[in-house]
Amino acid sequence: MEEGNAAKERVLITGGGGYFGFRLGCAIYQKGVDVILFDVVKPLQTVPEGIKFMQGNICCLSEVEEALRDVICVFHIASYGMSGREQLNRKLIEDVNVKGTENVIQACRSRGVSSLVYTSTYNVIFGGQIIENGDESLPYLPLHLHPDHYSRTKSVAEMKVLEANGAELGNGRGVLRTCALRPAGIYGPGEQRHLPRIVSYIERGLFKFVYGDPLSLVEFVHVDNLVQAHVLASEALRASKQHIAAGQAYFISDGRPVNNFEFFRPLVEGLGYKFPTWRLPLSLVYFFAFLTEIVHFLVGRLYNFQPLLTRTEVYKTGVTHYFSMEKARKELGYEPQQYSLDEVVEWFRSQGCGAKARNYTTMQLVRDGGLLVVLIAVLVSWLPSAATFSL
Repeated sequence: MEEGNAAKERVLITGGGGYFGFRLGCAIYQKGVDVILFDVVKPLQTVPEGIKFMQGNICCLSEVEEALRDVICVFHIASYGMSGREQLNRKLIEDVNVKGTENVIQACRSRGVSSLVYTSTYNVIFGGQIIENGDESLPYLPLHLHPDHYSRTKSVAEMKVLEANGAELGNGRGVLRTCALRPAGIYGPGEQRHLPRIVSYIERGLFKFVYGDPLSLVEFVHVDNLVQAHVLASEALRASKQHIAAGQAYFISDGRPVNNFEFFRPLVEGLGYKFPTWRLPLSLVYFFAFLTEIVHFLVGRLYNFQPLLTRTEVYKTGVTHYFSMEKARKELGYEPQQYSLDEVVEWFRSQGCGAKARNYTTMQLVRDGGLLVVLIAVLVSWLPSAATFSL
C-alpha cells in the first residue's frame, strides 16, 4: 500500500474472519491502513484494536453495500466448498461463490470502490490433467469438465471479476480495476481448514497409505507469501503502477514443486508418527472417493459425515500440476520467501497434538463400521452403473 496517503485509506476483506483473511487484515493494518474484516462468523483470534469486524453475508447485497462505505479496495476472499463435505453442498457453493461475487462487484460499482482483488484458485485451470510449469496463457478448464462444483463456481466467479475490470463506477467516480490471484494450497501455523483434518487422520490411525506416482509434483503457498502477493496486487492496480495488474490473473505459490505426501512428511514425523510406506494406485483411491461421495449423496441428509477424501482432493494431491511464478514476479514484484513445516509442527504440539494415536471410542467404531457396511452395500448395488453415475 502507498504510504503517502495511507492514513486516509480503508480496505475491506470479505472472508476476513478466516485464517488467511485475518492474517491479511493484520498485515495491512500494520501499514497504517484502516481495515474492515467482513464475514458471517467472527475470527477465532482476538481482533486487534483498531481493526473493525463487521458481521455480514456476501449473499446479501444490502449488507455488502453497507460495509463498503468509504472503502477504496476490496480483497474478496470469501468462498465456500473448498474441501471435505463442504464440496458436496452444491446450493450453498453456488450462492456464496457466484452470487456472492456478483454482489461484491455490484457493491463496488455502486459505492465507488476503485480496486478489487479476487482470491481465486489453481482449480480454474486444473481438473485432473497433468500440468508442468503452466502459465497464465492456459485457457480456463471447460466448465463441464470440472470434477467438483467448487472449482466450477470459482471459475465462473473469476471470469466475472476480470470481466468487470474497467466498469464505470457510480456518480462518475472513475472505473473499477480488478485482478485475480490463483493460489496453491495454503499452509502456515494456525491454519484451520486443511491441516487439522490431516492431523486428525494421523492421530486416529487413518493415515496408513499414500497414493499416486511418487514423482508427481504439486505446490503449496505459505500464508505470509500469499499475504505479500495480495498487497502487491492491490498496489499494482493503482495509477502509480500504471494499473499493470488490471484485468490480469496470477498464479501464486512458494515456487517449489514437491510431492504432496513428501511435503507433509515433516508434519507426520514431527508429531511422532510413522510415515506410511504402503502406496496405492491413484485410480483405486479415486474410485473409493467416488463411492464415498455416493454414500454421502444417499445418507448425507441423515448423517452429514466428513468424507475421508473427495474425488477432487484425490486429483489435487496425486496428479502433477504446478505453475510458473514468472508473471507474478515480473508484474507484481512477487518474491516468495522460503518456509518449512517446523512452525506448523510446533503449533500443533502447542495444541496438545502428537506423540500417541487416539484410541477409537465405541461410538466412533460403530460410526465407521456402519459407514463401511453402507459403502460395501453401495459398491455391490451400484457397481454395474457406476461408470455412468454423476453427482
